[in-house]
Amino acid sequence: YQQGRRVFKDVCPMVVNTISTHAQDLGLEVTELRKVWLHQANINMINFVIQKLFGRAVDESVAPVELHRFGNCSSSSAIIAFHTQRSDMQAGDQGVICSFGAGYSIGSVFVEQL
Repeated sequence: YQQGRRVFKDVCPMVVNTISTHAQDLGLEVTELRKVWLHQANINMINFVIQKLFGRAVDESVAPVELHRFGNCSSSSAIIAFHTQRSDMQAGDQGVICSFGAGYSIGSVFVEQL
Protein backbone atom coordinates (compact mmCIF):
# COMPACT_ATOMS: atom_id res chain seq x y z
CA TYR A 1 0.00 0.00 0.00
CA GLN A 2 1.46 3.32 -1.06
CA GLN A 3 0.68 6.60 0.62
CA GLY A 4 0.82 9.10 -2.24
CA ARG A 5 1.34 12.24 -0.16
CA ARG A 6 4.07 10.56 1.87
CA VAL A 7 5.83 9.36 -1.28
CA PHE A 8 5.66 12.88 -2.72
CA LYS A 9 7.14 14.42 0.44
CA ASP A 10 9.90 11.80 0.65
CA VAL A 11 10.85 11.15 -2.95
CA CYS A 12 10.78 14.62 -4.53
CA PRO A 13 13.53 16.07 -2.30
CA MET A 14 15.54 12.88 -2.87
CA VAL A 15 15.24 13.39 -6.65
CA VAL A 16 16.43 16.99 -6.36
CA ASN A 17 19.38 15.85 -4.26
CA THR A 18 20.25 13.00 -6.62
CA ILE A 19 20.26 15.21 -9.72
CA SER A 20 22.11 18.05 -7.96
CA THR A 21 24.78 15.75 -6.54
CA HIS A 22 25.19 13.89 -9.84
CA ALA A 23 25.60 17.20 -11.70
CA GLN A 24 28.11 18.44 -9.14
CA ASP A 25 30.11 15.21 -9.45
CA LEU A 26 30.28 15.83 -13.21
CA GLY A 27 31.23 19.50 -12.77
CA LEU A 28 27.93 20.70 -14.25
CA GLU A 29 25.52 23.43 -13.17
CA VAL A 30 21.92 22.18 -13.12
CA THR A 31 20.62 25.62 -14.06
CA GLU A 32 22.60 25.48 -17.32
CA LEU A 33 21.00 22.24 -18.51
CA ARG A 34 19.07 22.55 -21.76
CA LYS A 35 16.59 19.78 -20.91
CA VAL A 36 15.39 17.83 -17.91
CA TRP A 37 13.42 14.71 -18.78
CA LEU A 38 11.74 13.54 -15.59
CA HIS A 39 9.60 10.58 -14.65
CA GLN A 40 6.12 11.36 -15.93
CA ALA A 41 4.08 10.24 -12.92
CA ASN A 42 2.49 13.42 -11.73
CA ILE A 43 2.70 17.06 -12.86
CA ASN A 44 2.99 18.22 -9.24
CA MET A 45 6.09 16.08 -8.76
CA ILE A 46 7.63 17.41 -11.98
CA ASN A 47 6.88 21.00 -10.99
CA PHE A 48 8.30 20.51 -7.48
CA VAL A 49 11.56 19.03 -8.77
CA ILE A 50 11.98 21.70 -11.46
CA GLN A 51 11.26 24.53 -9.01
CA LYS A 52 13.87 23.22 -6.58
CA LEU A 53 16.49 22.56 -9.28
CA PHE A 54 16.14 25.84 -11.17
CA GLY A 55 14.78 28.07 -8.41
CA ARG A 56 11.91 28.98 -10.71
CA ALA A 57 9.34 27.46 -13.02
CA VAL A 58 10.50 26.57 -16.52
CA ASP A 59 8.44 25.86 -19.59
CA GLU A 60 8.04 22.54 -21.36
CA SER A 61 10.90 23.34 -23.74
CA VAL A 62 13.21 22.70 -20.76
CA ALA A 63 11.13 20.16 -18.81
CA PRO A 64 9.01 18.29 -21.34
CA VAL A 65 5.75 16.76 -20.15
CA GLU A 66 4.16 13.85 -21.97
CA LEU A 67 1.51 13.01 -19.39
CA HIS A 68 -1.25 14.29 -21.66
CA ARG A 69 -0.19 11.86 -24.42
CA PHE A 70 0.87 8.73 -22.57
CA GLY A 71 -0.06 9.10 -18.91
CA ASN A 72 2.11 7.50 -16.24
CA CYS A 73 4.19 4.87 -18.05
CA SER A 74 6.10 3.94 -14.92
CA SER A 75 9.88 3.68 -15.17
CA SER A 76 9.87 4.05 -18.96
CA SER A 77 8.21 7.48 -18.90
CA ALA A 78 11.40 9.57 -18.70
CA ILE A 79 12.82 7.68 -21.69
CA ILE A 80 9.57 8.21 -23.59
CA ALA A 81 9.80 11.96 -22.87
CA PHE A 82 13.45 11.91 -23.98
CA HIS A 83 12.59 10.07 -27.20
CA THR A 84 9.75 12.40 -28.15
CA GLN A 85 11.24 15.69 -26.92
CA ARG A 86 14.90 15.91 -27.92
CA SER A 87 14.88 17.07 -31.54
CA ASP A 88 15.60 20.70 -30.62
CA MET A 89 18.87 19.84 -28.86
CA GLN A 90 21.92 21.46 -30.48
CA ALA A 91 25.53 20.26 -30.41
CA GLY A 92 26.90 20.81 -26.91
CA ASP A 93 23.48 21.00 -25.23
CA GLN A 94 23.29 18.94 -22.05
CA GLY A 95 20.40 17.41 -20.18
CA VAL A 96 19.47 14.84 -17.58
CA ILE A 97 17.08 11.90 -17.74
CA CYS A 98 15.78 10.92 -14.31
CA SER A 99 13.35 8.19 -13.35
CA PHE A 100 12.11 7.64 -9.84
CA GLY A 101 9.34 5.82 -8.12
CA ALA A 102 7.29 5.09 -5.05
CA GLY A 103 9.71 2.27 -4.26
CA TYR A 104 12.17 5.06 -3.44
CA SER A 105 14.41 4.16 -6.36
CA ILE A 106 16.03 6.99 -8.31
CA GLY A 107 18.29 6.87 -11.33
CA SER A 108 19.73 9.64 -13.47
CA VAL A 109 21.90 9.86 -16.55
CA PHE A 110 23.34 13.04 -18.03
CA VAL A 111 23.46 13.35 -21.81
CA GLU A 112 25.13 15.72 -24.25
CA GLN A 113 24.12 16.29 -27.86
CA LEU A 114 27.04 15.67 -30.19
